Amino acid sequence: MENQKNILDYDTVALDEAQDAVIIIDQTLLPGKIELIADCDGLLKIDRRALLAVNSTPQMMIATIHGDLPVKKGAKLAGTRIIPLVIEQEKMEAMQAAAGPKPILNVLPFHQKKFAVITTGSEVFKGRIEDKFTPILEQKLAVYGCEMAFHKVCDDDPAGITAAILEAKAAGCELIFTTGGMSVDPDDRTPLAIRNTGAEIVTYGAPVLPGAMFLVSYLDGVPVCGLPGCVMYAKRTIFDLLLPRLLADDPITAEDIARLGEGGLCLGCAECHWPNCGFGHC
Repeated sequence: MENQKNILDYDTVALDEAQDAVIIIDQTLLPGKIELIADCDGLLKIDRRALLAVNSTPQMMIATIHGDLPVKKGAKLAGTRIIPLVIEQEKMEAMQAAAGPKPILNVLPFHQKKFAVITTGSEVFKGRIEDKFTPILEQKLAVYGCEMAFHKVCDDDPAGITAAILEAKAAGCELIFTTGGMSVDPDDRTPLAIRNTGAEIVTYGAPVLPGAMFLVSYLDGVPVCGLPGCVMYAKRTIFDLLLPRLLADDPITAEDIARLGEGGLCLGCAECHWPNCGFGHC
């Protein structure tokens, strides 16, 4: 059996590429199986093409949790094993060639970013209603260790909103959020104001409920997001799905947003278990 290898000898080699992202538990504790554990808080990224290539190869498998979601240090990410006790080395080499040279799993660490909130709307600007949106954002970002570095309240004048966004960027903010003015009401001018900054609009609208009126754009690499009102009152929304990606510097594309349609319906459970539920899994 010179051309065969025991799984306890080989799987560590096969997964060495992931060492910067995960810890491989001593396989002697779990005979025949290796588990991958996150060694930092971050965003789990999975190369789905490479994962499919491995799982399409006879006699070997990798099972993972869902990708593009936040994970905590110590969380179990995947389990892998050779299905028989031994396997031909040639088959392992063919699997590695099919999967490619890059890690199949990676954890992108979160960054504690300075963020800005631009509150829009004549009612808040004139003091007719209280701004209840900004405290919600502060709470959500505090979970990731981020602090608000800039806040400005604007009326519905697009020029003023544009100027506030540019001021926040000049102040060194690494994330900029606008609240209010994101519906289909003709008086809602926030999308126009964001566009007038020169930001590249990735998408205005998303196949996610709650969160269909979400806008994501980049202004010289700085994310500028228009947040729909549901972020203020719903437990989980598209904001919760995409915030981890923004904090991990994982670029968001229009295709990424479109793929959220499958799994994009939050059921609004009485007891929320996100991210350990179907919301946002595609």
